[in-house]
Amino acid sequence: MKIKSLPIHDWLKNNSIINVSGTMTGLGASMVSQEITQCVSESMSRFVDMDALQAEASRNIADVTGSEAGCITASVASGICISVAATMTGTNLGLAEDLPETGKVSKNEVLILKGHVVNYGSIITQQIRLVGAIPVEVGSVTVVEPYQLRHAITENTCAALWVVSHHTVQSGLLGLQTFIEVCHEKGVPVIVDAASEYDLKIFINLGADVVLYSGHKFLSGPTSGIVAGKTVLIKAAYMQQSSGIGRAMKAGKESVVGAIAALQRWQNLDHRKLHEEEYQRLTYIRKGLEKITGLCVEEFADPTGNPITRLNVSIDPNVSVLHIGKLCEALSQGIPPIIVRNHCLDLGYFEIDPCNMKSGDPEKVVRRFQELHNIILDCPTESSEANRLGPRRSSYDANNIPQVNSDNVPWAFRKFGDREEELKEWPERHLNQQKKENHE
Repeated sequence: MKIKSLPIHDWLKNNSIINVSGTMTGLGASMVSQEITQCVSESMSRFVDMDALQAEASRNIADVTGSEAGCITASVASGICISVAATMTGTNLGLAEDLPETGKVSKNEVLILKGHVVNYGSIITQQIRLVGAIPVEVGSVTVVEPYQLRHAITENTCAALWVVSHHTVQSGLLGLQTFIEVCHEKGVPVIVDAASEYDLKIFINLGADVVLYSGHKFLSGPTSGIVAGKTVLIKAAYMQQSSGIGRAMKAGKESVVGAIAALQRWQNLDHRKLHEEEYQRLTYIRKGLEKITGLCVEEFADPTGNPITRLNVSIDPNVSVLHIGKLCEALSQGIPPIIVRNHCLDLGYFEIDPCNMKSGDPEKVVRRFQELHNIILDCPTESSEANRLGPRRSSYDANNIPQVNSDNVPWAFRKFGDREEELKEWPERHLNQQKKENHE
């Protein structure tokens, strides 16, 4: 019997974007492969014992990551919550049911480096506070010494959280190995948020007690979080999810099956071939963009060690004074929208990531940049004199005294949108757009 297509199918076709930003949750994270989709589809029409399914997940997680055990949760953010809760209560179900009340919990402070307090849609310390724990920030944003970490550990410390991300401060902080050693000296378990990391073994090998991975980023599965680590903590974390505060964060059978399938696919994947194909697509875009006057294009490595080469795209100040954010905005307003990696607009550039491109996407990306070439040239540089001494974000006044160009320095950068204002407009903004399309 032929299955009737539903309206959402048409919506998906009409609202798809070209993702050159990477494995971003806000864009759907990644494309789920056919073999994983097949396993998920099979699970949807079956009943299973969820504890037995999670036990199967544990075996697969241990095999792939080198951990003692593991479980699947709704997301990495959920994984932070149930892992922190596990260090507070152990397998004491009475204490687990008390959370977020911590009156009977002996330890509830979680250490995190100040330079690791990132926002990935929500502030990471909120996940700590959700279960009743208290985040304790260590050191300063740019400097943390071992003595500061030792000083922060008290009789109330239940865990220490380490974040691996391009969002964190990348210099001046402790190394993970030192962080683990200092914490273990005091008997403090270390939880590593490795949501977007490709290497599934290195953190366990370094001695982390719990490591959290996304099942829907590089693993290309459905939305899920993978919790790997020591058996005693995994048991407590799973208890939090099945009977404690993490109940609201549980994963359904389709997510657990999808995560298992993603891990099994991972082991059989020809990673070298995959990355060669990604780099070929990136090279095509680089060569196309290098021909466009006013664009500066440079290849660079992923800062946290993932096997990715990205492009850094900026505007030559000798050709145009167009702010890079305007080019980013124009790309997102095309048909189809092209979404770049825009974390560093205030530093004067955006990035292009190849890991989620499909066949045909590179050609569309280059063509769109070519179509937008005029907006770069329509904002010519004010004077070549300003850059006679090399690239600068300042000029001279009438008395030859240097003055900062406030439009081009990070600390004075004016964001193009305000998150709070955007949320006030949602979903009306999308609904109004839909009404307009229906009217047309």
